[in-house]
Amino acid sequence: MGRALGDDLRLRVLKASAAGMSARRVAARFGVGISTAIRWIARASDGEPTSRPQGWRRSSVIDAHEAFVVDMIYDREDVTLDEMVERLSVERQVGISRSE
Repeated sequence: MGRALGDDLRLRVLKASAAGMSARRVAARFGVGISTAIRWIARASDGEPTSRPQGWRRSSVIDAHEAFVVDMIYDREDVTLDEMVERLSVERQVGISRSE
């Protein structure tokens, strides 16, 4: 996979294209691939002028129970991970395990 290109470059490509320059000439002028320039121009015409977020964050089972976990820590600062797993299981019916 190639390197990520900045939105400032994308906006310059789109501006040149809007001024009437062909996608191939825009690509050559700014040093991006022809297919990249064509894709950026097509996405901009669909209302997506900036890049899409890179990567993704997997959600966690305990994300919904963040306040409960934080309260456990504030209630007793020396609470162990095993105790936290047990309380989540008993009080919140959250089935998680502790990795070693």
